[in-house]
Amino acid sequence: MPDGSDSLAVKAVSRIAEVPAPDWDACAGGNPFVSHAFLDALEQSGSATADSGWLPQHLVLENPSGRPGNSLLGCVPLYLKSHSYGEYVFDWNWADAYERAGGRYYPKLQCSVPFTPATGPRLLVNPGANRQEVMTGLVAAMLELARRHQVSSLHITFPPKAQFDALGDFGLLQRLGVQYHWRNRGYGTFDDFLADLASRKRKAIKKERRKVAESGIRLRPLSGAEIEPRHWDAFFEFYMATADRKWGQPYLTREFFHLLGERLADQVVLVMADYEGELVAGALNLKSGDTLYGRNWGCLERFKFLHFETCYYQAIDYAIAQGLEWVEAGAQGEHKIQRGYLPRPTYSAHWIADPNFSHAVEEFLARERDAIRHEIDYLSEHSPFKDGPTP
Repeated sequence: MPDGSDSLAVKAVSRIAEVPAPDWDACAGGNPFVSHAFLDALEQSGSATADSGWLPQHLVLENPSGRPGNSLLGCVPLYLKSHSYGEYVFDWNWADAYERAGGRYYPKLQCSVPFTPATGPRLLVNPGANRQEVMTGLVAAMLELARRHQVSSLHITFPPKAQFDALGDFGLLQRLGVQYHWRNRGYGTFDDFLADLASRKRKAIKKERRKVAESGIRLRPLSGAEIEPRHWDAFFEFYMATADRKWGQPYLTREFFHLLGERLADQVVLVMADYEGELVAGALNLKSGDTLYGRNWGCLERFKFLHFETCYYQAIDYAIAQGLEWVEAGAQGEHKIQRGYLPRPTYSAHWIADPNFSHAVEEFLARERDAIRHEIDYLSEHSPFKDGPTP
């Protein structure tokens, strides 16, 4: 495990606004969720701040003088947390067990994008830097910061597989999860996708789409300058109404959506549903070069099958039209399988300060990984595709 003895200098910043956006984004690549604009919108809007239990502790590895290239070699989105809300890799049972044994689980360090269960880089490395050297320095810096803060643990959630493997090599505990993603196999139209499905599944989707169309609802994906303030006002109303019904604690503020539209509108795909001249539902997506990420959904009225149409089928339509390879539909939902979204593993890595507790969690994770693999294999057997799961 990295010991922090690397000569590279890493510092923690309490606001991402302290880091020049071009320098951060040069390390972040094209993933919208780790972009400076997205993370700063969370902080500036009051959605992810110390008051909400997300104290920024972002790490930046500065380029030593004399080295060519950008002023940053790497960086990490990192938060000191006083709870486990808004993470989607649940460690509530760990917290309960540790505290019943007399320990103090909070605060902890969380390397993630707040309220966003989407896979993306967590160790952000400048393309011109030595990747292995920078990743080693960033992991060492996270562990050193964890020790300085005397936290119980460090959690790195939803990294890509390559970073997950590297974090395991660094000695962190490894955890598997499952989500449901759709893959574009070169489809030219939605009907091409339907043709790949077994007859019964194809008929079910056609029926759901027909029912929505016959109800008089009209749907339209909006992006860039097409998204007006009234659309954000309406979507925030949908978001709040659905949050109240489903989980009772909305995480995102109205200001967040305003800033998102102001700064990342070209990467936003906002699907809005109109009924008799009134906006009644919407789904918020963001896109990268090859993926559409479904993030939030909300509605004011109850229309049968509208959720499936707005969140899943409209996303597939959009991905096909834009030539995107993947649609990630967010957390949870085995019901997505029959609609063409198949199970795929997600990843997280964990460091726990207490060696006895770390050993207990390690044993649990070994059993859980086996269970997750069996679950993915079992669920894949129920693929709606005529030729089985997509590759």
